[in-house]
Amino acid sequence: MTFGRSGAASVVLNVGGARYSLSRELLKDFPLRRVSRLHGCRSERDVLEVCDDYDRERNEYFFDRHSEAFGFILLYVRGHGKLRFAPRMCELSFYNEMIYWGLEGAHLEYCCQRRLDDRMSDTYTFYSADEPGRDEARPGGAEAAPTRRWLERMRRTFEEPTSSLAAQILASVSVVFVIVSMVVLCASTLPDWRAAAADNRSLDDRSRYSAIPGREPSGIIEAICIGWFTAECIVRFIVSKNKCEFVKRPLNIIDLLAITPYYISVLMTVFTGENSQLQRAGVTLRVLRMMRIFWVIKLARHFIGLQTLGLTLKRCYREMVMLLVFICVAMAIFSALSQLLEHGLDLEASNKDFASIPAACWWVIISMTTVGYGDMYPITMPGRILGGVCVVSGIVLLALPITFIYHSFVQCYHELKFRSARYSRSLSTEFLN
Repeated sequence: MTFGRSGAASVVLNVGGARYSLSRELLKDFPLRRVSRLHGCRSERDVLEVCDDYDRERNEYFFDRHSEAFGFILLYVRGHGKLRFAPRMCELSFYNEMIYWGLEGAHLEYCCQRRLDDRMSDTYTFYSADEPGRDEARPGGAEAAPTRRWLERMRRTFEEPTSSLAAQILASVSVVFVIVSMVVLCASTLPDWRAAAADNRSLDDRSRYSAIPGREPSGIIEAICIGWFTAECIVRFIVSKNKCEFVKRPLNIIDLLAITPYYISVLMTVFTGENSQLQRAGVTLRVLRMMRIFWVIKLARHFIGLQTLGLTLKRCYREMVMLLVFICVAMAIFSALSQLLEHGLDLEASNKDFASIPAACWWVIISMTTVGYGDMYPITMPGRILGGVCVVSGIVLLALPITFIYHSFVQCYHELKFRSARYSRSLSTEFLN
């Protein structure tokens, strides 16, 4: 920390009249983002962008915020308890304090998350864009040089589609490329498409035509789309703040899975040429080309609904695992009983569809999910009774974790919608200016 009273080994945080003393080393890596930003401040002007007032003589930073709420938050980040709402305080006000200090709704206890979800659903409250937007816009305070500010602007342009007018134009172009690539992929599997393409070339040219993706019209469109996606991915990697974190993000992994198969197929074509090895690699090439379907997941970067689904699955993985365990246990029980009742008791008049427990598992899973294809079904009276019990049990077991997943989905939707609203307000300001 380069600003403050020289020689002072600690700083004082004054939050609504309550004072807290922190060492400079602890301030640097403090879990609350707003507090840790004080370490990078170079001047008093930068400090006043983070807090409300500063006393140089006492080396004291004043925050005009709710002192009791900060006390609960401080206990949580220090590991002395779980984050719950402060007594006699509005849930929305406490959540606003959390956003100010740099926490999210996921840090709350589950019971408090449900209360917050219900309150948000009742009031449809949207929070101010001032504080969260400024936190994200200034990752290093005054430490951000013109180059860093330019990189941050570029990063937001590529990562946040609603952050600026340029970001919206870029996102629209990316969506168009995704849609075009999906249309070409679907059309290339039509029999009429393949027949028309085959009529325009001789039998000797077919292997070369299929071996070089860029020679056919659909291959040219595919190459253009891949070029756009590759350039976009490279630029986003260059302007990212943390390269390791960038590689670990699920959406970036999906981008890599969608782009890599094209280059692998081109390399396989170059190395195998037009000999018999290419025929053996034909299945592999078709599989790699079908992996382009991952491009449709790129739309999650531009639509809140898909982002909400992904964030909900990420936060509810315990509930999802619990649901799978319920299904697996019920499937093991009902498949064994159905195989015994339909095949094991009477071998002469047995149901051949239930000849084994693995075969019966298919019937159990489509029955528990109430799909019921009708390709196999019990024919004995005990087997039909067991089938009814299996269907009812499936409805009950599937419904048990749904409540937990629903509340998490509502919370994720509100959080993403709040963030989108903040960026939309920034976009409106930029457009007016």
